[in-house]
Amino acid sequence: MPDRAGYHTAYVGLGSNIDDPANQVTRAIAQLARMPHSRLTARSALYESAPVGKLDQPAFVNAVAMLSTSLSPVELLQALLDIEALHGRVRIERNGPRTLDLDLLLYDEQIIHQPGLDVPHPRMHERAFVLIPLSEINPAAIIPGRGAVAALVPALSNQSVTLIDATES
Repeated sequence: MPDRAGYHTAYVGLGSNIDDPANQVTRAIAQLARMPHSRLTARSALYESAPVGKLDQPAFVNAVAMLSTSLSPVELLQALLDIEALHGRVRIERNGPRTLDLDLLLYDEQIIHQPGLDVPHPRMHERAFVLIPLSEINPAAIIPGRGAVAALVPALSNQSVTLIDATES
């Protein structure tokens, strides 16, 4: 639900595993902070995680950012895709290596199913590389239909996620 000024709370998952992944994610967080009609309100530390799906690729660097935005979900998604393009993102194979992946995880507590946009992000509740950084910045965040992030994290203890950079968290 928007606040009195018409701003919404959105969470963005960030990931990279090629072309200096930590730098890609750090630069993308800075770009989110400069995005029009939005304000970066929190960001997690950087974490390293094993790839999911396609296993024969480098480990990923992941983070989560929290935004206050007046952009609609579709406008925000387009802004995220534009940032990916600035980082040279090319979609060649599903779950394959990438310079930058920006996922709209949550938008308030809305459930959205439109072509090219599903919120909450599908399977985010099954992925420690999303929930651990999200829990760092807001453990009380609610994933519609699943519950509070903090309550979901313990079920993912079998997934390895390693803190690699706690600066500016």
